[in-house]
Amino acid sequence: MHDPDDPYRYQEVLVSPMYLAGMGATADASLAPVAHWPHHHLNEGPCQLVVTSPDHRIRIGWFGDDFEPWKITAAEEAVAAPRWTATFNHVTPPEIVAGLTAALARDYAESDAYDGNGHFLASPSLYWRDAVRPLTDAGWTRDGGAELGTVEIIAPDGQAGVLIDNRRRGADAETVELWAGPPGWGTRAEAVFTRGTPSHLIAATAAVMADSAPVIRERHQIHREMEHLVTLTPVGPVTAPVPRAPTPLDVRRTAVVQAVQRAPRTAADLRVMAAQSRTSGAAQYRSSNFTPAAAAGPPASASTPRRNR
Repeated sequence: MHDPDDPYRYQEVLVSPMYLAGMGATADASLAPVAHWPHHHLNEGPCQLVVTSPDHRIRIGWFGDDFEPWKITAAEEAVAAPRWTATFNHVTPPEIVAGLTAALARDYAESDAYDGNGHFLASPSLYWRDAVRPLTDAGWTRDGGAELGTVEIIAPDGQAGVLIDNRRRGADAETVELWAGPPGWGTRAEAVFTRGTPSHLIAATAAVMADSAPVIRERHQIHREMEHLVTLTPVGPVTAPVPRAPTPLDVRRTAVVQAVQRAPRTAADLRVMAAQSRTSGAAQYRSSNFTPAAAAGPPASASTPRRNR
């Protein structure tokens, strides 16, 4: 946890690499490409929001309190079983999810709602390289130590990758996993795609991970275990925290020190000065704590409540 008294706790910073930035405060970026699609707010159940294409063949579910907040599916018809499913966990930056939703918005805009098809329902490529080409083009390399029947591509910094599992069968088999960050509930981002997911949609998601552009977060939104793995650049100028107002005790101590510095004194003089300071402080305390009620001013008006962060 971050120190709640840190004056830079809520400072906005640019985080790089983006795939280690975490979710941040909201998931708005993930749904921005489909903001014009119908939104269905649900009052019951774990799914809080469903965004659908106008014909309901594409569904984007938001499970805000779940380990996997995003679940995205596509089907031939509104009531048909999904052709493929993609899920993103709670550590995944929304900007990565937006790579997929933006591609879906483009595909749907080019599709015909009456022919029961669309590029978002295309069969995946027979070649695994087509799904991860943006990563290999960006310098991500194949891990020669991957298990037989699997392919793993690793980022240059070793902190992200994609695992392709060709051993699994069935339409619902989870065969492609994009990941970023060290293992752990609060540190590992995961995006999982089932076997039928079109390769170009996985590639669109991977392209965002390969992008070197940083994203904006507040400092406290970066997990402690990730701080040494990312570069944080303040968005605005760095300002020193405002010093606290001195207390009466601070004022008295400062006065004593300044008096001592102005003129040399004997040990007896210093003892007298210290006694006078204590006596003065005690008199001020009695005066401030026993003021007659009639002398007290009217109560201060209530100030506007501050929004909790």
